[in-house]
Amino acid sequence: MAVSAPSRSIVTVNPATGDRLASYEPYSPARLDAVLARAAAAFPAWRAFGFERRRAALERVGAHLRREKAAIAAIATREMGKPIAEAEAEVEKCAGACDYFAAHAGSFLADERADSNAARSYVAFRPLGVILAIMPWNFPFWQVFRFAAPALMAGNVGVLKHASNVTECALEIERIFNACELPEGVFSTLVVDGSAMQDVVADPRVAAVSLTGSEGAGSAVAATAGKHLKKTVLELGGSDAFIVLADADLEAAAKVALRARFQNTGQSCIAAKRFIVERPVYRAFIDAFVAQARSLRAGDPMDAQTQIGPLARADLRDALERQVDESLGAGAALELGGRRLERPGFFYAPTIVSGVTAAMPMFREETFGPAAAIVEAQDAEHALALANDSTYGLGGNLWTRDVARAEALAVRFASGGVFINGMTASDPRLPFGGIKRSGHGRELSHYGIKEFVNIQTVWIGPAQG
Repeated sequence: MAVSAPSRSIVTVNPATGDRLASYEPYSPARLDAVLARAAAAFPAWRAFGFERRRAALERVGAHLRREKAAIAAIATREMGKPIAEAEAEVEKCAGACDYFAAHAGSFLADERADSNAARSYVAFRPLGVILAIMPWNFPFWQVFRFAAPALMAGNVGVLKHASNVTECALEIERIFNACELPEGVFSTLVVDGSAMQDVVADPRVAAVSLTGSEGAGSAVAATAGKHLKKTVLELGGSDAFIVLADADLEAAAKVALRARFQNTGQSCIAAKRFIVERPVYRAFIDAFVAQARSLRAGDPMDAQTQIGPLARADLRDALERQVDESLGAGAALELGGRRLERPGFFYAPTIVSGVTAAMPMFREETFGPAAAIVEAQDAEHALALANDSTYGLGGNLWTRDVARAEALAVRFASGGVFINGMTASDPRLPFGGIKRSGHGRELSHYGIKEFVNIQTVWIGPAQG
């Protein structure tokens, strides 16, 4: 394949200190070609393994993740600043996904009888081949295993291009699969600059692409994949609404709002970002939310008591600071935070801004960090209209004691998921994905595993009239 490898090294930085961690030389075109060749060569044998042998292999991966959880989690904390308690929970979640798809992939992909004019006909689900996964830094293990567990159990093989700032996480994932004795080439990592991706996506050995990342990256990859007629699943940005109606349990809503906004230091596509509150409880919710947020502890992400770590990169902190400052300059009110923390690294204080309107950056743009925008709604219909007034459509929350009313509103909630009286989260048992500019396709559950299979009709004659 014709790939011009960039000469510059990939450098990783500890966002809690700003210190350099490591430098990696991008794979040469020859090495990149060799990885793709091994993946393509591994596919026929892995497909022939069958569900039981693949199940045993994935169960070994899950067991390894649990056994080495502390060491694996520490890599994520060093590279992207995730508080260590959350990093360990992420690794545990990866193990759970391995267990879930190991147990259920066989039934999800079992042949399905289909009536026709044949003597017998059925629908079968066949693996596609080499699936390229382009993954982000914010959940450096979960994003990958969320893709890999179902894709590998379906009989595909995986090649990972991870975000450059979590290169050690990417290499660790490859080491985990190798340590668990999966055949060579079943899962590989590419240490390359993003500029190489157009050629990799176009490579005929790559059958399909799964991307989680920015809107711009998704659009570029989808354009290249479309040119070469390849399937894509895209999970892109989000600006999830967290609607609080007048009859909601405010104490419970404020408590969940804290986690929904500030988990992973607010760096999550499915984090609640726009808190849309009905007028009669607007001030009461703000007060309850601010009281909860004052308890957040920011600091060294290696400390198990830390809840707010640094942002993953300096430019991310700069972008969040601009969004907050511009919204305040346009008339919003600062309720909490709104400043950098005076310490090394890329820290920003937990921030709550009220009086946000639909014209402000904190409403119109995705805020990726520990800053919450609170918007006042006249009534439930206005709240829903505000929630849908976004180019994004990933997830959303709706808080009310009237569940029947919430379900009726959910019909018109323009998002891939609606969580009533709870927090948006990905769960292997439920499909995950968005609409509008939040992407297309689904991950997880039996819907997700079928995204990267050939849904094959098998017709056996003679015709029966």
